[in-house]
Parts: sequence; structure tokens; C-alpha cells
Amino acid sequence: MKQGSDTFDVVIIGAGVSGANIARRLCSYELDVALVEKEADVSFGISKANSGIVHGGFHHGSKYLKARLEVLGASMFDRLKAELDFPFERCGIVVVALHEDEMRSVEQLYTQGVENGVIGIEMCSRERMLELEPKLSSDTVGGLYAPGGGIVEPYRFVFSLVENAQKNGLSLLTDYKVVQARRAGELWTVTAADGRAVQARYVVNAAGLFADEVSRIFGAEEYLVHARKGEYYLLDRQTKAKPDRVVFPVPTSVSKGMLIVPTVEGTVLIGPTATKVDDKEDCATTREELDTILKSARNMIPSISEGDVITSFAGIRSVIEEDFMIEASAKVPAFIHVAGIQSPGLTASPAIGEYVKDLLKKAGLRLVEKADFDPFVRKVPRAKDLSPFELDALIQKDPAYGELVCRCERVTEAEIVEAIRRGHTTLDGIKYFTRAQMGRCQGGFCTYKILKIIMRETGMKAGEITKRGGASTVLRGEL
Repeated sequence: MKQGSDTFDVVIIGAGVSGANIARRLCSYELDVALVEKEADVSFGISKANSGIVHGGFHHGSKYLKARLEVLGASMFDRLKAELDFPFERCGIVVVALHEDEMRSVEQLYTQGVENGVIGIEMCSRERMLELEPKLSSDTVGGLYAPGGGIVEPYRFVFSLVENAQKNGLSLLTDYKVVQARRAGELWTVTAADGRAVQARYVVNAAGLFADEVSRIFGAEEYLVHARKGEYYLLDRQTKAKPDRVVFPVPTSVSKGMLIVPTVEGTVLIGPTATKVDDKEDCATTREELDTILKSARNMIPSISEGDVITSFAGIRSVIEEDFMIEASAKVPAFIHVAGIQSPGLTASPAIGEYVKDLLKKAGLRLVEKADFDPFVRKVPRAKDLSPFELDALIQKDPAYGELVCRCERVTEAEIVEAIRRGHTTLDGIKYFTRAQMGRCQGGFCTYKILKIIMRETGMKAGEITKRGGASTVLRGEL
């Protein structure tokens, strides 16, 4: 159905990992689709501070929607990686029992995994666990192994999904904070704080932490999204404590516990904590919580050293009840809730895209497959992945590949320019797209160079450049 320039078949609110997967799935049909996001770039909400794990499908029983979507979603990542340019690896997951009484919980996890249809899941003896992961504590008594688990770079995943959706017709509107919704006839009018407005036949509420506020704006169901903060440490890629697989403790009633994650790009993530907070934007870290993370991590891998820490950060998870809330509103028409998408939301997200597509079809949206849908994105050559001969050949074509901007992560000027040309004009957007500023010095040497490149490529002045949009300006005044 061809709409006017500001009228769409579907508007999706929230460009996190759920909204991005929904958008890409819908863009494979003959539909006009818009994705609106209150931040300056996609993935800047919950998704940016994700653990980056493709879960193993054993933490929740099959009665939960999130368990069913987790198993299905996990199976879709290999194809997605082949189509889209994001880092992903199936390294496997181990759950470590440090006391005999924890083995009862491990048995329950194993049973749930078998019931969920997880392939290759294995109950392990102490010897098997230490064979799989030799750096584990000598106190290990046994555990669980799920070979299908993996690791992914979450922001690059979201960037690729949205880029591909745009290639297939998606309209992306950033800095679009929804403040008003009105329904007239068959159309919703969705208005932003700055006065912009779009119309849509159907609306999908994938607003993460703020899904409850969006639901109220639309006059739909009343519910509360609770914020649960998780703090992390990031360890340098040179740490000798890096495991080969994702290491889980035995979970508690409120959390999967504090993990040790060998990230897909070579660093090591430890955490998160799970603390209820009132402020949905409270991403402060505390020494007390970080000490707790170190203690928990060392219980499993004693060789973890605070000297390897290069940064700490926090993310917020959205919690409603035990399960995801993905359903059509019973109170207002043509409105779909996608709320409470906490862990394993990243893993489930490709399946969430399918699930929401089916809900929209059931609600009356006509789906006709797009004959010219292109599932691929153009891959960006990255200097650190190339041999000296490959890099030399690339420099002959584009000399900017010979200009190193970020020494820690070996990111070149050409990669920064590519990020800017793909719409990432904040420091964080460039960081998430290229990994520049993510190394040992955390941007101490490369930030100035990146600022100069942004100014040159966009015409922005130094005082206009932000860290993550809004009021997060980097420089003020003149020196």
C-alpha cells in the first residue's frame, strides 16, 4: 500500500534490538514502514549496554514465551550473520557449580534445556568442566555445557538490521520522542516533542524502558516497566584470564548471575549486577557494586585481575513480570505491545520480529512479499581483520586506510568516514560502529582526531558535536 510521505502502514516506536528486527522483517513485504527513536542513533537505549550473549535456551521452562522465542531466535543468528555485517561466534556456554548443592539447580537447567529442544546440551563432571574451560576454579564440582550458545556485538547487530531495513525502504526518524497519539478513522497520528508527526495504520510499541509511558500516551493498557540496573567491568584483550566460552554461575531467582564473557571482539566483560532503581536513566557505577562483580568473577576464574580493567559502565533492563509482554492491545485498535524484553531479549529478537509480524497479520495487516527484497548489507573492510598484503592493496585504492586513528583497536580514517557517511555522527555512534575509543586508552588518543574528521565530513562545528546526542556536547567555547 503506497502511503503519503508522512503516512505509513506501520510505525515502530523504539530502535533497539527488538524494534530493529521487527522493522527489517516488515521491510521484506510491500509495506511503508517507519522506525522512530527518541535518541540520536539506533541502539542507544537498552541495547547499547547488553552483555552480547546468544543464550543457550536452558534458563527458562517452555511455558514461557521468552523461552520459546529464545530457542528459535538463537537458531537464526547464523543466517543473519551471513547476510549482515556484524560480529557473531558460537563459542558455547558453561554454567559452573562450585558446591554440590548447586548441582540440583544445574540438573533443572539441563532438564529445561532438553525440554526446550536445545541441541548438544550436556551435564558435566568436574573433569569435563575443567577440560572445557581450564581457567575455572579448582572448587568447581561440575556444571552444564551448551555448545550452541554464542557471543555477538549488540550495537553492530542493531546497526546492520536498521541499515538493511533502510536499504529496503524503511524510514528512520531519530530524536523523535513520542509525546502524543490520536486516532481518527483508520489512522494513528503519532506526534514527537519537536512537533513532527507521522500517521500509521498500525503501531508497534517497542519502546523498552519507556513502553509503559508510550502505552499510556496511546490510551492502551496500564502497566509499569521497572528498571533493573546492571553494572559491568570491561577487561583488556591482553588479560590472561580470558575464557574460551561464556561462563555463567548457577542462577538466582532474580538474575542469571554475574558472568564472564569473552566478547566477540577480544575483550572480556564481567557482570552484570541486578539492582532495582527508580530512575530509568541512572547509568552511574559504584565502587561497591564493581567490587561485588570482581569477587563473583574470581570465584569462577581466580586469575581475573583488577589491573586488566579498562572501563566500567552500566545498563538498564526493562522488567514487567517474569515473561515478555508481546500482544495486541485489547483496549485500543491496531496497537501491538512489545514490552518487558529483558534477558534473553537479544537472543530472542529475530524471533520477536517474526512473532510481531504474525500478530500484525492477525490484526488485519495485508502482507505481500517484496520481490526485490535484498537481505544483505555492504560489508565494511576493517583494517584489523586484514593481512598486511590485503591492507596495502586497500590503501592503494583509498589512502585513508593508511591513516591509523585508533591505535588500540586499529581503526583507520576510512572506517571513521564510512561510519559518518552511514549516519553515525556522534562519538558513541562512531564508537559502536567502528570500535574506535573502545581500547585500553578509552579514546584518550583518538577522540581529537575523530572530532576533526566529523567536522570535516559534516560541516559541524566543534561545539555542535555530541557524545550521544541531546545535551551531551563534547566541547564548549574556544581555546
